[in-house]
Amino acid sequence: MELLKGVSESVGLEPNYFSKALDLDSGLGRFIANLYPPCPQPELTMGIHPHTDPGFLTILIENGISGLQFLHNGKWWRVYAPPNELMVNIADQLEVLTNGKYKGAIHRATLYGKAMATRMSLAIAYGPCPDKVIRPASEFVNESHPPAYTALTYGECYELHLANAYSKITSLDYVLIQN
Repeated sequence: MELLKGVSESVGLEPNYFSKALDLDSGLGRFIANLYPPCPQPELTMGIHPHTDPGFLTILIENGISGLQFLHNGKWWRVYAPPNELMVNIADQLEVLTNGKYKGAIHRATLYGKAMATRMSLAIAYGPCPDKVIRPASEFVNESHPPAYTALTYGECYELHLANAYSKITSLDYVLIQN
């Protein structure tokens, strides 16, 4: 919730704006643990396919063996995170609510080199309750910035995310309004 206060303030809103707008006190949290055992041929393996996260924010920690990559300007960039450091990803619902001002991070997990050590990552993803309707907030919509996304419940967005888990498109591609 403290991170969300900072995000709210960074776009000129009151500190508890996102928490109130999404009723995050009754939100849906997920804990994800990933284990990547030693792999003698990492070049033949993809840890986790490219995707965005369906919630609002995702907090991730690795065990010092990196594998996280982010897509930026069409190129994959490796993330070097020291052990016990927290990484925070912008997720889909923050992108929708801010009408694209914040962008969800397209990322993936890979194996590097002759990965003879076990890699672990832990993630906490948090979003609104499944029946909460998510749409661009009025503070981010005006004549020069019309709504970029259609309104859906978080549950519907999460179902799209799961249904397209191995697709080349993200769940946001389905709610993006084509101009």
